[in-house]
Amino acid sequence: MAAPSDTPALRALEQAERGAFEAAHEIVQNHEGEPDCDWVHAYLHRWEGDHDNAAYWYRRAGRMVARGDLAAERAEIRAALERIAGGRTGPDA
Repeated sequence: MAAPSDTPALRALEQAERGAFEAAHEIVQNHEGEPDCDWVHAYLHRWEGDHDNAAYWYRRAGRMVARGDLAAERAEIRAALERIAGGRTGPDA
């Protein structure tokens, strides 16, 4: 099984956690149409304050538009992506 950071969405999130917006954005752009990457893409645009663009990417990812704390959202995304990368399935995945 691949390590969690081997997934594009988690690699992008790791770049965002380092403050490397452009690197994170490039990763998700290269994986446009993959729901996990689209979710991180939405987060990135919300982080930069581009709420209209963020809303578009939340819709593409099949997610509700986030409105709460950015750090809490990032933690939620990380936990969900790590569950997925770990191969877990079911209602909590």
